[in-house]
Amino acid sequence: MTWTQWLLFILIIQVIHGLGTWKLYIKAGRKAWEAFVPVYNGIVLMKIINRPWWYIILLFVPIVNLIMLIIVWVETARSFGKNTYLDTFLAVITLGFYNYYLNYAADVEYVKDRSLMPKSSSGDWVSSILFAIVAATIVHTYFMQPYTIPTSSLEKTLLVGDFLFVSKFHYGARVPMTTVAAPMVHDAIPFTGTKSYVHSGKKENSSWMNKLQLPYFRLPGFQKIKRNDIVVFSWPVDTLTVITDTSSPSRYKPIDKKSNYVKRCVGIPGDSLEVRDGYVYINGKQNELPDRAKLQFSYIVETKNGRFNDSQLKNRYDITEPVQYNQNNSVCILYSVTDEALNNFKNHPNVAKITPNKTRDGQPDPGIFPRDPAYNWNNDFFGPLYIPEEGKTVDLNMEVLPLYKRIITEYEDNDLKVNGNQIFINGEIANSYTFKQDYYWMMGDNRHNSQDARAWGFVPFNHVVGKPVFVWMSWDGIKNPRWKRFFTTVGGSGETVSYFIPFLVFLLGYFGFTKWRKRRNG
Repeated sequence: MTWTQWLLFILIIQVIHGLGTWKLYIKAGRKAWEAFVPVYNGIVLMKIINRPWWYIILLFVPIVNLIMLIIVWVETARSFGKNTYLDTFLAVITLGFYNYYLNYAADVEYVKDRSLMPKSSSGDWVSSILFAIVAATIVHTYFMQPYTIPTSSLEKTLLVGDFLFVSKFHYGARVPMTTVAAPMVHDAIPFTGTKSYVHSGKKENSSWMNKLQLPYFRLPGFQKIKRNDIVVFSWPVDTLTVITDTSSPSRYKPIDKKSNYVKRCVGIPGDSLEVRDGYVYINGKQNELPDRAKLQFSYIVETKNGRFNDSQLKNRYDITEPVQYNQNNSVCILYSVTDEALNNFKNHPNVAKITPNKTRDGQPDPGIFPRDPAYNWNNDFFGPLYIPEEGKTVDLNMEVLPLYKRIITEYEDNDLKVNGNQIFINGEIANSYTFKQDYYWMMGDNRHNSQDARAWGFVPFNHVVGKPVFVWMSWDGIKNPRWKRFFTTVGGSGETVSYFIPFLVFLLGYFGFTKWRKRRNG
């Protein structure tokens, strides 16, 4: 829905609320008209149910408001003497329309200065859980989100099994667009695989589920994405599976419910990017990564005496990915090998020959962006191409159209048609195009084992989720904690420093001080 449609929807809700509560307002010593005035009626209702006035703000926060509505429905019933399990159940199951029964049919009296202490232990438990969910949802949605590293595309900087805190406020928190969804989960409910949100699964659909979508809006951030920042973002091609798998049917996922990816932003808006022999060049100069980042490539190794010892490869040469051998074990492929590891490994007594496992320049890869036969690009030789910047205009012709077609149609919602050599955008002939938002180029440091922008193209700014800032826990498998990575920062230079021990000291000191103070005051 547009903002205007949402405003009309909210006004209708206010009328429904007023019709269902005006008599209750009178019984609480207020005026009937106060039940109908938008926002003001909520402030008055907070006074009636003996809650702070600012709770009304939470009723306008997406996702959080779903929980707050349940709290308000239950608290309204309790404010008029309805405290039983059945009353609570009916208030929730009827989506608040239980108020109509209280307003028109039930003989109820207002409980002035009602105690907020629950009447039972179960009531205490329910209240505590609901408010804990509200607080956690606000933090998760607008401030900090936990995230787990599932793949090795940023190996050496971020490891498989790292548990991160991702800051939403660095680049500005993206307000949820999908308004009806389970709190603190992403696109599926854990352990069930059930979709966690309400949507038809189609982009253009007039169903009520789609109409509940909010327009894109982002809170102000305090920094812009810089080149080589590690960024968490919504995977752009999670909209149409046909982009990466032509055998799959098309389906649609809202932007904020697409799968989350984490990559390094090697190209920012306005850059000209090119990949030569696996190395990124920005505006003609080779991109220099931070000292903590380690590029990795794959290599073809001819052996002298069969297979290598996997444990030795990992512990001595820091080669952690599985090794792929041919049938007689005379040739293998090593993945995720840094320059440092390669220099050490080439002197291995079982090595006969090492060859970089790279694709030659000019050899096209059909799985590489823009997936057009006119572009003979591959993982190791790619580009050059311009990374779009908001407000900037590019000349548009049949040659460059494959690069920007998805931006024009999918990310910026234009109708595009081609008739011969003529390009029509929204029914008019187009010889140029002006971009409506910034775009970024996201890649993994593990250049031969990363599904990144080379496969699916640009990342729009409205797909950006946040910035990883902290590794709070890390495990190498189920039983092997990486203690040195506990409580370490993602950014910075030099060796990572763990703040886990100082944290434990602080925690023990805090609990000791709290216990001492209680004894002293007791």
